[in-house]
Amino acid sequence: MKTQEVAEKLVQFCREGKNIDAINELYADNIVSLEAKGSPMERTEGKEAVIGKNQYWYSTVQEIHSGEVSEPIISGNFFTVSMHMDVTYKEGGRMPMHEIAVYEVKDGKVVFEQFFYNM
Repeated sequence: MKTQEVAEKLVQFCREGKNIDAINELYADNIVSLEAKGSPMERTEGKEAVIGKNQYWYSTVQEIHSGEVSEPIISGNFFTVSMHMDVTYKEGGRMPMHEIAVYEVKDGKVVFEQFFYNM
């Protein structure tokens, strides 16, 4: 798959709330995932670890009120999207989230992702 195709599929999965399906289908086994500096899971390596990171996040959520993912912007083998969510956490209450995600695609799979947001 080309970068554009991977980007469009990832956005669709995210819009449907199927993040784990996106990882299973679109991510390389050796994916590297970076969160904001100082976050609990700042660097995660490997598909299974990234799935675990996502499952952990979902376990902390009480309710997702809304979510929005932009259309991807493609540049070579990279793409970016903005994501906005309104989430109530089991601990910490309701919080709006705004982030920019950057992805790198190699051989039709996401090999790197990095998320930029304020903590």
